[in-house]
Amino acid sequence: MSIPSTELQYADATAGVGVLKTRLTGLSQEEFAREVWARTALLTRRASDFSDLFSAGAVDELTSRRGLRTPFLRVAKDGSTLPESSFTSPAGVGATIGDQLDDTALWRMFADGATLVLQALQRTWGPVADFSARLSAELGHPVQANAYVTPPQNRGFDDHYDVHDVFVLQIEGAKRWLVREPVHPDPLRDQPWTDRRGAVAEAAKGEACIDAVLEPGDVLYLPRGWLHAAQAQGEVSIHLTLGIHTWTRYALAEQLAKAALAELRDDPEMRGALPLGVDGPDGQIDVVRERLVAAITKVDSAPLFHRTRRGQGRPAPLGPLAQLEAVDGLGPDSRVRLRGELAARLEGARLSTRVGWLDFPEAELPSVVRMLDGEVRTAGDLGIELAERLLRAGVLVPAEQ
Repeated sequence: MSIPSTELQYADATAGVGVLKTRLTGLSQEEFAREVWARTALLTRRASDFSDLFSAGAVDELTSRRGLRTPFLRVAKDGSTLPESSFTSPAGVGATIGDQLDDTALWRMFADGATLVLQALQRTWGPVADFSARLSAELGHPVQANAYVTPPQNRGFDDHYDVHDVFVLQIEGAKRWLVREPVHPDPLRDQPWTDRRGAVAEAAKGEACIDAVLEPGDVLYLPRGWLHAAQAQGEVSIHLTLGIHTWTRYALAEQLAKAALAELRDDPEMRGALPLGVDGPDGQIDVVRERLVAAITKVDSAPLFHRTRRGQGRPAPLGPLAQLEAVDGLGPDSRVRLRGELAARLEGARLSTRVGWLDFPEAELPSVVRMLDGEVRTAGDLGIELAERLLRAGVLVPAEQ
C-alpha cells in the first residue's frame, strides 16, 4: 500500500494531532487503525524532513565521542552479526571498563562494507528520544529506536521478519526495500524468523509486494511478521527504525493466568500433594481445571498489566540541578507540570508511577487529579506542601524543563 504525502510538520499538541499523522503517514490515528495497523505495509513518500531527528553528524558523535558501550551498537555484515569483541576496547584512564566502542575498529569495518546498528536511541539521542516518546503515547505501545548505517551497495541483513511492528524513516542516502507478505502472521516475541528459516528463504524467491527505493523523508510501515530486506544504493544510507513492541491478546492472557495462579497459591487444596502412587493427571485434572477457571473468573489482572507496562519504559529526563533550584525557589507563583512519560495512574488514594508510588490524604486528591491532566499549574493552585512533595519525588518538574 502506498500513498503520496505533502510536506508535514509538527502540529499544535492542543489540536489533538500527533506525529503519526504529521510526520509519518498523513493519516489520522483512526484512519491508520482502520486501514493499516497490523494489517498491511504502507509506504508514504515525502512524509517529513527528519534532519531534526538524526543525521550523519549524529552517527559520528555517538560512535566517537559519547563513550557508548555494548549493547548500544551492533555491527553486521553479509547477513551475520559480528562479535562485540571485534569493535570494542578498554576505555582508558578513569574508566575501568573494557567494552566501549572502538571508533578505529568501527571505521575499518564500515569501510569494508559492514552496517553499523545504533540501538536504543530512545536512551542516547535526545531528539529521537522525544519523538519516540510522543509516538509511544499516541499508539499506546512501547517504542524502541535503532539507526542503521549502511555503506554504498551493501546490505546488513538478509530477508527476515521482525516480531514487532516498525516504522522505517529514511534519513540520508537511499535504500532499496523488498517487502513480502508473512509466512507466519503476527509472530509473538518468542517466535523469531530463525525458527522458520526455510519458509522465509522460500518466500524470498517470490515476487515482492513492495519493491521501492526509499529516499530522505520517505517512511515505510511494516506490521510484525512481514518479510523484508534492504540494500543501500550509490551512497551511504542512514535510516531510523522505530520498533513498536505491541501488546497482544496473548500477553493479556499470560497476565490473566499469572494473576489466577497467584490466587491459587492461597487455596489449601491446590497446595495439597497428589495421592501416593499417582501415575498421571487422571482423576486430578478436573478439580484443578475447575479451580483454575474459577480463579480466572475472579481475579483482576489490570494491576499486573499496568505494573508491567510501567516497567517497559522510562520517565522523561530529569535534571537534578534544575529540580533542586525548583524546590529551593518554590513559591505560590512557581510554574510546575507533571513529568513526562510517567505512566501515572491514580487508584483510590495511591498514585503509581514509573518512579514509585505515593499515598495522599483525601483532601489532596482533587489537586492530584488536576495535576494529572498534564497542564502547567502554579504551586499555589496545587498547594505548596503538595507541590514540594511531588517535586522531591520526581513526579512534578519545573514547567520550563
